[in-house]
Amino acid sequence: MTETQLAVRTAESILATLSQAEKIALLHQHSPAVPDAGLAYFHTGAEAAHGVAWLGDATIFPQTVGLAATWDEDLLRRVGRAVGVEMRAKKAADPTVSLNVWAPVVNPLRHPLWGRNEEGFSEDSALTASLATAYCEGLRGDHAEQWLTVPTLKHFLGYNNERDRNVTSSQLPPRVLHEYELPAYRLPIESGAAGAVMLSYNLVNGRPAHVSDLVAGHLRTWRNGDSLAIVTDAGAPSSLFTAEKYFDDGASAYAAALRAGVDSFTDDGDDSAPSIAYLEEALDRGLISAADIDAAVLRLLTLRERTGEFEPDGGVYGSIAAEALLTSEHAALAREAARKSVVVLRNAAVDGSEDAAGDAGPVLPLGDAPGTIAVIGSLGPHVLSDWYSGTLVNPVSIAAGLEERYGSVVAEEGLDVVALRSIRTNRYLGVPEGSAALTASAGSPGPAESLVLKDWGNGECTLRSSVSGRFVSGESGYLRATSERVGGWVVQETFALHRSTDGSAAVRHVASGKWVRMEEGTGSAVLVPGSEQDADRFTLRTIRSGTEAARKAAASAGVAVVVVGNDPHLGGRETIDRTTLDLPQSEQELIRVVREANPRTVLVIVSSYPYALGELAEVPAIVWSSHGGQELGRGVVDVLSGDHEPSGRLPQTWWARDEDLADILDYDIIGSRSTYHYSAAEPLFPLGHGLGYAAVEYESASYGEGVLAVSLLNAGGRDVHELVQVYATSDLPGYPRRRLIAHARVSLAPGERTVVSIPVDEEKLATFSPAAGRMLVEPGTYWLLIGRSAEDLPLAVALEEGGSGSPVRTRGAWVRAELFDESANALLVPESRLQGTEVTVADSALLRGTLTYRGWDGSAPASVAVRVARSAGGALRILVPGPADTWREWGAAPVAAGYTGDVEIPLAGRLGEMPVVVRLVLEGGVTVSEFLVPDA
Repeated sequence: MTETQLAVRTAESILATLSQAEKIALLHQHSPAVPDAGLAYFHTGAEAAHGVAWLGDATIFPQTVGLAATWDEDLLRRVGRAVGVEMRAKKAADPTVSLNVWAPVVNPLRHPLWGRNEEGFSEDSALTASLATAYCEGLRGDHAEQWLTVPTLKHFLGYNNERDRNVTSSQLPPRVLHEYELPAYRLPIESGAAGAVMLSYNLVNGRPAHVSDLVAGHLRTWRNGDSLAIVTDAGAPSSLFTAEKYFDDGASAYAAALRAGVDSFTDDGDDSAPSIAYLEEALDRGLISAADIDAAVLRLLTLRERTGEFEPDGGVYGSIAAEALLTSEHAALAREAARKSVVVLRNAAVDGSEDAAGDAGPVLPLGDAPGTIAVIGSLGPHVLSDWYSGTLVNPVSIAAGLEERYGSVVAEEGLDVVALRSIRTNRYLGVPEGSAALTASAGSPGPAESLVLKDWGNGECTLRSSVSGRFVSGESGYLRATSERVGGWVVQETFALHRSTDGSAAVRHVASGKWVRMEEGTGSAVLVPGSEQDADRFTLRTIRSGTEAARKAAASAGVAVVVVGNDPHLGGRETIDRTTLDLPQSEQELIRVVREANPRTVLVIVSSYPYALGELAEVPAIVWSSHGGQELGRGVVDVLSGDHEPSGRLPQTWWARDEDLADILDYDIIGSRSTYHYSAAEPLFPLGHGLGYAAVEYESASYGEGVLAVSLLNAGGRDVHELVQVYATSDLPGYPRRRLIAHARVSLAPGERTVVSIPVDEEKLATFSPAAGRMLVEPGTYWLLIGRSAEDLPLAVALEEGGSGSPVRTRGAWVRAELFDESANALLVPESRLQGTEVTVADSALLRGTLTYRGWDGSAPASVAVRVARSAGGALRILVPGPADTWREWGAAPVAAGYTGDVEIPLAGRLGEMPVVVRLVLEGGVTVSEFLVPDA
């Protein structure tokens, strides 16, 4: 191609030069080079959740949930920009690196036991949208036309469980869909900050998300939606006809996905041949057209065009060089992000922390002279990464950060050092000098036989050589102390101890399910299949008690900082949901031991998700951080010391008990009364909670012309960074108990009084009207609740909203059955394979499901009609309200097994006026699609 032709290349002009075979090849994640069209090799997807991942060394920022704890859009924008620049730097070093980044995750954190909690922003979808948009804006860059990278929102839609994630169906009634799920995606897309969307593994209302009509019905209809590139999650296309069994073959599945909106297929790793074959077969069978292929290829070429790929010099960001990686500016930003993400959960007075007047005060801040500090716990001296982290460079642990700040620090992991003796061979398992392989050869334990045992809870533990510091792995089929950290898609470094009544234990390798046995002749520890009876049994001798070491370290220190939490590769992560909110019992006991030894104890929780603490919530000082990246230690110490004021606030509720949670598979937050929006359970720490080191008084509030004015006073003796939060509530039927609608940060000097002006968009009061089929603000009284968290709201302002609100429901026209106001025991299912939604009974053991429709008007009809899609035999009933919250039957009709069509239900004892509320009852195996109330 000539230089002139290269200079004017566009997505449209390149598309016109491609053959049909070349176009189809571009639809796989790994797209081949097309030299005649001037296209280089390209693949969609580079990981950038909180730094460049999977490409080696990079600046690593706090996990996404930690970034969200800053509630700071400007910071998120700057972090996104830094990550985008480092992705460009990686591409400068390796041209095959993709500038389509698969980040951020915008699934709201509906359930804290979700394994991927660390990857999301917030329990609140509006806050998620705001923070994700800021992060995307940074990744996108600030040029009007060309993009630094192209962010991809993950995962559309209703994805919050890992157990059976590609076969479970998320039930999203219309209100939940419109009020909770869709807003997290809409703002980043309509603002132009995101350029792609990844679909989720699960089904939504019985239909796989990868062929969902919600893509065409919502994503594509929004501003900027036409040009969005839609990508599949890895392996999801094959799942459509394998695990999900929704289609009979690959060609049908691929065709349906393409026509539903998918543009790029991620399947079979870098082998594009199966995907190409399925698409070619689909084209030959007439399941897709050439126009369908062109539309998808054009969107993918547009994605690439946006990055300047088709410009001769690489476009406006093409000059970013490999040296833009790991800069001092990015390190400083990582420290700022780590510091601002730290949340002080509790800071109560404790004896032994007297102030100058002799009054008991809190342990925090530590100040300049706290005395000797004991850092206790396995997370104290280590910085952990997660599956979507890059390689940490010069990470600073909490112990190192405290030593850097104060000097006099004692680090104690509080872990037992044990020796394992094979009862059968009477030899101790060890790592001989000069070897990494574990063998049982020593008659008594020495340093080589000393292993550090860590119980991570949920039956998993790790073993680490005391000599080399390497973790024992079973990856090779033999036990070898070779791993520098716990990690990998399939973790190889964890074991389960199966104890017997005689105190001995068999050791099972968790990843393989195999058992440890001493090999005859060599004495090597080998993994063997079978059952516990095939394993060697070991006695565990405690060489050094971690609990006793922790007690001594705490007792001899001026302050004890006990650091607990999770390893992001264990217990809860992609593919693994947690089973409980509780800390592992070993961590709970460590906290108790330290606190008993030293009342001046600070509990630091470093975790990917919330915990329930029980009575441990009474520890005087409690601080939380996500896994904060390379600057975790300095960020935490900036706050503990008081060198910087705490500014982090919880982006999700910390519930007090497992019993406070709905089932993880129940996505109907309204019906289950879950999340902070609806739950009446008293949380341990609510959404938005976080303390400063000075008290802020909320004095008064007023509202007018779209602005809320809040008067604040810093009653303390330090600067403070307050996060003013505004929630809405109303007595209108079905309105959330709380809904975050605004927030603002303000800094106050000691004794300063100020009035904070907070714009309030009254459209954020809107709920979904089933009668109107859209979001609208209903007329009535709303309350703006103002304060420090979703539960600490000392001020309230009434707000009257006028307008017509929801229209009267249409008489004489069919109403979609799923547009109910309330339901019970109802299940949303596909109307056809690819379009529409019907309603049936969810649990047949309960015999009936109910659908409640509000907003009727006029005189009562003689009958109503219901369109039955399928029937295994049952009945339909119409109920109307009676006195004292009772319901009385207004009409009924049987439905024979096998019947499809309209069922007319005569209304006995006609009422003069049509009741405002009508309830449709489905009995037995009846599935309905529409509901008709005729004109009287």
